[in-house]
Amino acid sequence: MSQITKQELEDKIIQMLKTCYDPEIPVDIFELGLIYEIAIDDDHNVNIKMTLTSPMCPVAGSLPPEVQEKIKTIPEVKDAKVDVVWSPPWDKDMMSEVAKVELGFM
Repeated sequence: MSQITKQELEDKIIQMLKTCYDPEIPVDIFELGLIYEIAIDDDHNVNIKMTLTSPMCPVAGSLPPEVQEKIKTIPEVKDAKVDVVWSPPWDKDMMSEVAKVELGFM
């Protein structure tokens, strides 16, 4: 395995997360604020805590596995796991400024 710092790996993970979209919103899940935590252990196992815009989200069953599979494609990642959490509940204040501008909230 190539030598890469956890910060460099986290940056790669964030770039990958920015390729995942909620199909109803034209902004990636990272900018939407749906990613609560990216944990990387010393063996480069990744655990991501994410939420969805609502428990009734139409992609509740497909988006977390898509995120997990995309993270696993990063060569330096040994394994990836995505946990969906509902606390704290997501709201539009969690979006980045980029997302708020994109969606016309600013």
